[in-house]
Amino acid sequence: MQLQFRSWMLAALTLLVVFLIFADISEIQEEIGAEVVVNGSSSPAVVDRSNESIKHHIQPASAKWRHNQTLSLRIRKHILKFLDAEKDISVLKGTLKPGDIIHYIFDRDSTMNVSQNLYELLPRTSPLKNKHFRTCAIVGNSGVLLNSGCGQEIDTHSFVIRCNLAPVQEYARDVGLKTDLVTMNPSVIQRAFEDLVNATWREKLLQRLHSLNGSILWIPAFMARGGKERVEWVNELILKHRVSVQTAYPSLRLLHAVRGYWLTNKVHIKRPTTGLLMYTLATRFCDQIYLYGFWPFPLDQNQNPVKYHYYDSLKYGYTSQASPHTMPLEFKALKSLHEQGALKLTVGQCDGAT
Repeated sequence: MQLQFRSWMLAALTLLVVFLIFADISEIQEEIGAEVVVNGSSSPAVVDRSNESIKHHIQPASAKWRHNQTLSLRIRKHILKFLDAEKDISVLKGTLKPGDIIHYIFDRDSTMNVSQNLYELLPRTSPLKNKHFRTCAIVGNSGVLLNSGCGQEIDTHSFVIRCNLAPVQEYARDVGLKTDLVTMNPSVIQRAFEDLVNATWREKLLQRLHSLNGSILWIPAFMARGGKERVEWVNELILKHRVSVQTAYPSLRLLHAVRGYWLTNKVHIKRPTTGLLMYTLATRFCDQIYLYGFWPFPLDQNQNPVKYHYYDSLKYGYTSQASPHTMPLEFKALKSLHEQGALKLTVGQCDGAT
């Protein structure tokens, strides 16, 4: 009798432990938005590269989309376990001094010295300190924006983030004009401004910088050694011509922290794109996040050709193994969040577009 009682107690305890384990897992998954999981396993996702644009069809912008505030808050809470956008958006002046040696994030064997110009442009306090916005737009650079008529809608958002100094004036109908934060990878100076080989290109860059008119200019200066000289050129122009911008230089831990968050959600990215970085940061200070110009496929949903960038003729292999990014996989994760109401992803025409 006693033996049977012990057996019964052991079985009951076993069931209780199993229940608690699964309850704990469910709670964790709920906390981080488990439906973000894009491949249903912990093994690296295999991207099917055929007919991607068909598989990732998204309902038109006019279709009913509802913001899931509960999920958005859970995502923010979990991201805060990895990074804090208010702190990690930029290194601050008090943490570095001229001459300090920094190891590059992707080239750990290479170092740079903090120049006087860089030091002068480091912010004293975070440009996002105590900032909070009802709606934020993050504008990617995909050619899917062309003929979208999204410009007016984009400009209505409380805070607008753009990527890599993309031109806006001549594309305003589709991409809008408002800019509150814009990123600038050092490679942009080479690709879009011909490495400032003459006065004409320097003037073009200077005009673009002046057009920012007080916006935050986010320059990843510590990523890779090849960008040091280009960052210095930009810093020199800003100081020499007293350009009205708020410069920001992301913290040394930011990129790895963002990647860690997405890996936790089984999104097996190699290196987060600028767009994904901006979304991850925006969860900290934006109630609702709207994405435009995120479309890493050569054809749109109607199987029409899509330019890689809306403003140039650059061609790029979205699924190239040589690329540091895994754009279709990122898009799949963002699409899942769109379907759950954590963000709104627009990949076609905006409401009211003609």
